[in-house]
Amino acid sequence: MVKVSFNSALAQKDARKEEEKSETLIIPEDKDPEDVIHIHQKSKTWRCCKYLGLALMLSGVVVGGVYLYRYFMYPEVLICGYKYREDDYMIPNAPNPSARLREIEERIRILEEEQVELINVPVPEFADSDPADIVHDFHRRLTAYLDLSLNRCYVIPLNTSIVMPPRDFLELLINIKAGTYLPQSYLIHEQMIVTDRIENVDQLGYFIYNLCRGKETYRLQRRDVIRGIQKREALNCHTIRHFENRFAVETVICEK
Repeated sequence: MVKVSFNSALAQKDARKEEEKSETLIIPEDKDPEDVIHIHQKSKTWRCCKYLGLALMLSGVVVGGVYLYRYFMYPEVLICGYKYREDDYMIPNAPNPSARLREIEERIRILEEEQVELINVPVPEFADSDPADIVHDFHRRLTAYLDLSLNRCYVIPLNTSIVMPPRDFLELLINIKAGTYLPQSYLIHEQMIVTDRIENVDQLGYFIYNLCRGKETYRLQRRDVIRGIQKREALNCHTIRHFENRFAVETVICEK
């Protein structure tokens, strides 16, 4: 007689497998098998959407944090007052101590990556100067003046001997705001003559286009200011006083 026996652990293991199989095959009587599979797929889809939404929210928080850090911790718009001594045709480095002291206030935005300076000159305290918006585009090497009194734009090649590069100008403004540099400088003069009209401002780059679109826009040509000559000429001129360096600038724009 042969005695046959089974390993109890193996028997329990096989019993558990049978139970698991039976559990996976159990479907409620009121449920259709296809409905159960569909619900299982929807659950997976919902989890994927949830994870994707969390990822997008996290990226939005990161981008928003960078934006807030850049624009609030280090604001790009600075409001500065600049004092200068006024004198006709003042010679640089030889100021007249008896000349009247005046002040220009500007709102300035420096875009270092774009190499652009945006300047707003509000209505001045003195009546012989116009409010203006100014764009210095170092990439395009152009300057544009929007005379806000006339609502008219003027464009001229950038004068790098007068206009500071964006990084240097920003450092100057920071020092002025911090009080480590107290501007009390001189006024220099430059005179421009209006030449031809510009019909397509979209060719002048984004920043000048944004300033001058929908407005009459003209080219300017610089001319040397010779004492006494402009007094004998009957020119229609407008003045914009501003600063973008360690000295103030009086830009006179005249029409023939």
